[in-house]
Amino acid sequence: MEIKELQQKVDAWVREYGVRYFSELTNMACLTEEVGELARIMARRYGDQSFKEGEKCELQDLADEMADVMWVLVCLANQTGVDLTAALEANFAKKTARDRDRHRNNSKLR
Repeated sequence: MEIKELQQKVDAWVREYGVRYFSELTNMACLTEEVGELARIMARRYGDQSFKEGEKCELQDLADEMADVMWVLVCLANQTGVDLTAALEANFAKKTARDRDRHRNNSKLR
């Protein structure tokens, strides 16, 4: 799925099933919450924390949390008129100009 199509599909879903978008500030809080849920799984699966007794984390849980983060981010982009395709293309250009040699020359990455 192309990013533009993703933005269109989220918008159509919100209008059909969600009635309307939550306010931008509410969606920002939702994004923070979703990133926190993703961070919790990452800290336990790949970091130094352990899962609580009886708690589990399947790869699908990680994927679901990542999708939740994308969903809310797309909602915010739609609400604020951001074309994520254009934004990402500009971001690639910025990073390439800024970091073309920086990481390759970083001895910490070898």
